[in-house]
Amino acid sequence: MIKIKLPHSYFEDLGESVRLVWRNTLYADFEKKILAKVIKKKYRVRPEITAEKGYLIIDNIDDPDVEKFVEFFISNNLGAFLKSRYTRREVIYIHEGMNVPLLGYNAFGLIDRGTNLIQVRGSSGCNLSCIFCSVDEGPYSRTRRIDYVVDIDYLMKWFDEVARFKGKGLEAHLDGQGEPLLYPFIVELVQALKEHPNVDVVSMQSNGVLLNDKLVEELAEAGLDRINLSVHSLDPEKAKMLMGMKNYDLNHVLEMAEALVNAGIDVLLAPVIIFGVNDNEAEAFIEFARKIGAGKRWPALGFQNYMPYKFGRNPAIARLVPFKKFYEWLRELEKKTGMKPLVLRPEHFGMHRRKFIPLAFRTGEVVKAEVVLPGRIEGEMLAVARNRLIEVINTNARVGDKIRVKIVRTRHGIYVGTPVK
Repeated sequence: MIKIKLPHSYFEDLGESVRLVWRNTLYADFEKKILAKVIKKKYRVRPEITAEKGYLIIDNIDDPDVEKFVEFFISNNLGAFLKSRYTRREVIYIHEGMNVPLLGYNAFGLIDRGTNLIQVRGSSGCNLSCIFCSVDEGPYSRTRRIDYVVDIDYLMKWFDEVARFKGKGLEAHLDGQGEPLLYPFIVELVQALKEHPNVDVVSMQSNGVLLNDKLVEELAEAGLDRINLSVHSLDPEKAKMLMGMKNYDLNHVLEMAEALVNAGIDVLLAPVIIFGVNDNEAEAFIEFARKIGAGKRWPALGFQNYMPYKFGRNPAIARLVPFKKFYEWLRELEKKTGMKPLVLRPEHFGMHRRKFIPLAFRTGEVVKAEVVLPGRIEGEMLAVARNRLIEVINTNARVGDKIRVKIVRTRHGIYVGTPVK
C-alpha cells in the first residue's frame, strides 16, 4: 500500500473520484479510473484507489516509485482541473512561463492610479455574493465565468519592477474583484511585500469571513498593517441579506475584527451605506469601532456611498443619494458622535500623488495583439501587446489568435479594446 500526501494539501474521497484540496482555497478532482489506468499502464498492475484522513491511498502495489510517479502525474495535470472552492469556477494559474503581463487588466496583477499606493491583486473570486457587488462576484454570479490565481514569485517579480519605478514609501494594498483571502499564498505575499525595501505599509480589503485566530496571528507576524473590513450591518439577519449568503456569520466576523486589533493589525470598518436599508446603523458602527479600538493609526471608519455599476448587481431596494448629500450626512455624524474623520481624504492614509507608469497605448490607437487568455465574462478575451494586457470586449477570438484591437480606454493603465478588421 502506498500513502501519498502533497505539501499544503489533503485528499478527499468522492466515490468515483478523489479531490485534492490545495492551500484550502483551490481544488482539483481526479477520476479514480484515470489514475488507475495510468498506473496500470506504467506498472502492469490494477490498483485500488481511495482517500482517507487526507492521504491518497493506492492499494495492491508496493513499488516505492509509484509515489513519485503519481505525484508527478497529479502536479503535471493540476492546472487542467483546478477550481475555486468558493466560486466552483475554473481557475487559470498564471505563472512566469506563460509570459502574461501583470499590468493592464482589472481582475489580477497590479494597478497604479498615480499615487504611492499600488493595488496588488493575486486572485479573483469571492466567497460572498453581496447584493450590491459592483462586479457581480461570488458563488451566485450570473456573469463571471472564470477565476485567476497568480503565482506569488511572478507577482512579486512584477511588483519589484513597479516599485522600482514608483520609488520608496509605498503602500501595497491587497484587494481585487472579490476576496483577497482566497489567494492561496496570502500570508507569504504579505510577508514578501512587507520586506520589500520600497514598501512602508501593507494593507488589505477583506470581508473577514475566512479569518480565524491562526490566520490572524500569521498575518500579524507577516507584517500586515491594516485591514479595511467590509461589514455592512450589525444585525445578523440584515447582514445575511446584504451579503447574499444565508450562512453568513456576523458574530464570527465581529470577533475577528477584535482579534485583528488585539494582534496589532489596525482595523478600518468599511460599510457600504444603502440609504433606507442600513444608514440607521451608522452610530452603531461608530460605537463598535470605539469598543474594539479600531483606527489607531488610520481612520476607524470608511463609510461608502452605494453606487450602481454597469456590470454589477444593483438591488431594487437601493435608494441613490447624491454624494453632496452623502458628505453632508457624514459631517452631521461627525458633529453628533465626535468620531472624526468620517469624511476621508487621501492624506488620512498618507497617500500622495506620484508619477504614473507611462501608458503603453493611446485612446483610439489600433494595435496588433495576441489573444492569450479567456476573459471573465462572455465576449471578453485578454490579449497582449507591448508587454501589457488588453481586455478585448465584444469578440469571438480564441486563445492564440492574432488580432487588431482599437484601444477605447486607458484610464489608470487599464486597457480596454474592441476588435477591428
